[in-house]
Amino acid sequence: LVTETPAAYPAGLTYVRTGDISTRYREWGASGTPVLLLHGFIESADTWGATAAVLARDHRVYAIDLDGYGYSSRVAPYTTVHLTQQVVDFIRVMHLQRPIVVGHSSGAAVAAAVALAAPDEVGGVMFLDGDGLPLSGTADGGRDTSGGHAGASAVPQPYRTTLLRLVLRSDDIIRAIYAAACGPRCPALTEAGVDQWRRPFQVPGAEAAAFDVLGAGIPSLPVARLRRLASLPMPKSVVYGADDPEYAPGSAAETAARIGAPAPTMIPDARHLTLISDPDVVAAAVEELAARAHA
Repeated sequence: LVTETPAAYPAGLTYVRTGDISTRYREWGASGTPVLLLHGFIESADTWGATAAVLARDHRVYAIDLDGYGYSSRVAPYTTVHLTQQVVDFIRVMHLQRPIVVGHSSGAAVAAAVALAAPDEVGGVMFLDGDGLPLSGTADGGRDTSGGHAGASAVPQPYRTTLLRLVLRSDDIIRAIYAAACGPRCPALTEAGVDQWRRPFQVPGAEAAAFDVLGAGIPSLPVARLRRLASLPMPKSVVYGADDPEYAPGSAAETAARIGAPAPTMIPDARHLTLISDPDVVAAAVEELAARAHA
């Protein structure tokens, strides 16, 4: 009861209906090849702001809040299959003509699944700071993504929700997590920046859904399905931060070979949030992929 302080939704949010989900999205630019940006775990469409602003010079750019994140309506189940359908529905309802689909971190698995589900509707696929695999690495079995995280479920209610609220209320914790993931080149989080990361987990309904999202597992695909990307005619690309602590050395090259992409782009001195630390480099890589798709 002491920590019960739900936040209001920000004003001016834009939504479109995608199947059973009211999908919140952001849009930049007025012309050019469409680019669709998919965020990673605990991120939102707002995470793409810096990179989207650069891409908007020559492209129509869209970023959505995947189901269970940001400000989209929260509709279970929060599985890779459900997220994939949300993205395919968004492409269709927005009449996007073969967009370049960029998936960051766990969003790479969703981008891959979208390309596999609707190959004629995707112009190109980029894995940004993500390999699309279960958390355990390269084994087909990997972590069970069908549900069950003992760490979350082991804490009984109401303490589980209280713990989440206490973490979210700490500016220092949020800044520390951001700094560790983003690296020294990232701008320091302002008060508004902290709110951008925190508020999606404080709006009505977000707390209950957060534990269901964890139970559904971080979006991923088995190796065999990811390899099917290599047979699709659309161009593929892989971009990693060279100092990303989430992945072992060689992961980027293995990912590129697996999905049929050229040698990966490695961003020096960058960690896991290259879309924030190096928006110009990421945008240039998207431009190169779009040029290959056009050719």
